Amino acid sequence: MEYKTKDETQAIHIQLNAFEGKGGVTDYHLLLSITNPLLSFKEQLQIIRQSYAAIVEEKLGRKAVAVFRRYFLSDAANQADLLAEQESLNPFCALSVIQQAPLNGTKIALWAYLQTGSGIETETHSSGMFEAAHNGYRHLWAGNLHSKAADPEYQTRLALEDYILRLTEQGGTLASNCIRTWFFVQNIDVNYAGVVKARKEVFFTQDLTEKTHYIASTGIEGRNADPQVLTTMDAYAVDGLLPEQIRYLYAKTHLNPTYEYGVTFERGVAVTYGDRKHIFLSGTASIDNRGNILYPGNILKQTERMLENIRALLEEAGASLRDIKQALVYLRDPSDYQVVERYIQAHHPYLPHLIMLAPVCRPGWLIETECIAITGDGDPKYNCL
Repeated sequence: MEYKTKDETQAIHIQLNAFEGKGGVTDYHLLLSITNPLLSFKEQLQIIRQSYAAIVEEKLGRKAVAVFRRYFLSDAANQADLLAEQESLNPFCALSVIQQAPLNGTKIALWAYLQTGSGIETETHSSGMFEAAHNGYRHLWAGNLHSKAADPEYQTRLALEDYILRLTEQGGTLASNCIRTWFFVQNIDVNYAGVVKARKEVFFTQDLTEKTHYIASTGIEGRNADPQVLTTMDAYAVDGLLPEQIRYLYAKTHLNPTYEYGVTFERGVAVTYGDRKHIFLSGTASIDNRGNILYPGNILKQTERMLENIRALLEEAGASLRDIKQALVYLRDPSDYQVVERYIQAHHPYLPHLIMLAPVCRPGWLIETECIAITGDGDPKYNCL
């Protein structure tokens, strides 16, 4: 299922992609963005909320369960309170709210991950983690983990240690169960080094090293509504997987191992179920297999190489760009928006995506994209999703 519409009368652009598996669970990725930048934030939020409710009722059905929502705001300090007030009217799920302004000039956009299936059971744990369980798997989502410690390194360390405790309460570990993390860093050019140091040191205590494995991740500019919060973390874990169901992606012809330039994350991870394969790609930029930034200063060539790298990672997992269900594109320079959007529409018009203002962790990278793909390449010896 693929549904796209741009309703100028309602000022909304809707991108809905789905995968229906044999096990009775359907995955939906919904991207909502506003098309009229002249509307107030309150008006734009209302359109997002109304459109979301209408799509759930008309396209997905009332049995649809939201497992994760992330809002992208242009000015979180002045918008988050109203969003929280309105969001409280929705059924609870893991929630992420981050300042990464949509680059079409509007104030808010939304990525929502929903599922339908008769056997889905949900629970909100006392730790704040949201669980969606079906077919022997427990999917655990956490959003907006943060602290107000003195510096970004300590904030990252505390967020990770807090998350490890939450996983432990659910019988899991960071190394065995965590599939994906996101780190949003205020003033990334200054603060990312502290995030990298804390992550590496905490990972080492959890037996996450270059000799074992790391976790698919994105480290990107993003502001919390509270200016004292310098780093914010989202995470996704699965309980019930066998180790052989998880495969890490490298695309060594195109990319180098991340530890070679001092960071600790996997380029991507593929999780195989009985009826499908989930593929999570970390933030991917214009880089070669020696860790060099390619095409400095050239946004168009960087975009082309970035997508070539994404294609190589997907192909390693038996997938293609056509299998992407959602892509989040980050730009350092807002003036590059039209170039990138026109390129995507001309060469990859099927690609479901949002484009946000969010400098990448190395200043020379002008663009980065993360994505989620799903294929029907499952293995019947495992349970369906």
